Amino acid sequence: MPTLIGSVQRALRLLEAAGSHSEGAPAKQLAREAGLPLPTAYHLLRTLTHEGYLRRESGVFVLGAAAGRLAGGGLQQKRRGMIVDSLAHFRDAVGAPVYFAVFREGEIELVGVSDTPASPAVEEWADFRATGHAHAIGQCLLAQLDEKTRRDYYERHPVEAVTQYTVRDQSALEHRIGSLGRMEPVTERQEYALGTVCAAIPITAGDTAATMAISLPLHQEERLLYVVNQLRSEVGALLSTLSFSISI
Repeated sequence: MPTLIGSVQRALRLLEAAGSHSEGAPAKQLAREAGLPLPTAYHLLRTLTHEGYLRRESGVFVLGAAAGRLAGGGLQQKRRGMIVDSLAHFRDAVGAPVYFAVFREGEIELVGVSDTPASPAVEEWADFRATGHAHAIGQCLLAQLDEKTRRDYYERHPVEAVTQYTVRDQSALEHRIGSLGRMEPVTERQEYALGTVCAAIPITAGDTAATMAISLPLHQEERLLYVVNQLRSEVGALLSTLSFSISI
């Protein structure tokens, strides 16, 4: 029989009771609903309030910010688990490392990567957020932004060589972005990592710029467009599953 901590159990019952009243409830009512003596309830309520799990307003107790973070953290963990599972599915379906990224608050954010020992992902050897001009993920995200947002990104992260194959300047990058067709894959060859080719597809998710991408070793370059089109087909079938992750 496991050892149970009675005070923790009593505190949790109080939190459950408080959570069942959207407008809050007084200590006496919470004590009654939790099946606790009033002095014990007062002691636990003071502790829970001090720690931020409850908040006292006009004589009643309501759930505090700390309790909200617990719930939010659980939801975020569930969403991240869904991302991991989805990316693993795509990875196995196309036989290549798969990346998922979004443009959030002015920066490129790599949300998740799924690879295997036999097909490893590209190592982030130069700051991924600051080198969006050099990799397919960044170029695909930048292409989805308005000119003002892109200009702000360039001001903070200037276009400069990462390898000898990197796009030479901002003007050349803008020309490339401008020539892309709607929903067309973005490809790059050794611009971020030598010996690697990459392709990215835009993902439609409300107002958020998002992308999924794959990478292959240079000697498999002839597979690139086939694999990225295969990825696009897989993503199309599971797009609703992906939408959840944008808010993470």
